[in-house]
Amino acid sequence: MLKKEITYVDYNGVEKKETFWFNLTKSELMKEFGAGDGTTETLQRIVDAKDGRALMDNFEKLILKAYGEKSPDGRRFLKSKELSEEFSQTPAYDVLFMELLTNEKAAAEFTEGILPADLVAEARQSIVAEASTK
Repeated sequence: MLKKEITYVDYNGVEKKETFWFNLTKSELMKEFGAGDGTTETLQRIVDAKDGRALMDNFEKLILKAYGEKSPDGRRFLKSKELSEEFSQTPAYDVLFMELLTNEKAAAEFTEGILPADLVAEARQSIVAEASTK
């Protein structure tokens, strides 16, 4: 789960700093990207192909699929099309979207932050193992 503070100027011209939450579960990843292809691999292929339109579409999809609100007791992470649409209509969404498109490090940190921690650890181990065989 990723807790992201975003500073933006609202539609009344007031600068605000707000905390937003993003998370993707294993089941959500499976539904969106299938068993044989992970989110990071999909994005890396798009980046390597230099397909700007696909990169924008995938970041939009990632942001809106991952966005939600934590329940006060921490037991649930509430998501809906309505919540995602509301977030997409804020200046905070625009700030985040542009940051991910223009800052490779921020994009990597966001993607890693929204993924389940055990999947990130497995991916790191795989990268280290692959590098040691070369």
